[in-house]
Amino acid sequence: MNRKQLIDAIAAKTGASKKDTDAFVAAFQDVVVEALKNGESVTLTGFGVFKVVHRPAREARNPRTGEKITVPARKVPQFKPGKGLKESLS
Repeated sequence: MNRKQLIDAIAAKTGASKKDTDAFVAAFQDVVVEALKNGESVTLTGFGVFKVVHRPAREARNPRTGEKITVPARKVPQFKPGKGLKESLS
């Protein structure tokens, strides 16, 4: 499902206009991104948790040349599904 399909589905379920739904989805994305930038996590009970995790620096190997390279540490977004979401897929 892409963004347009998501907006269409939400608009159909809520009866809201597609324009309002698009604004809601954009605002949701902005709020989640800002919270993650500030080091906060976003918890949607029953759905899941968006958070930022720190990946430490590590050594890796170039598969073509076999040369060792250092992969720098970085922060990456992560989504952990909640119990309700997991159970709904079973």
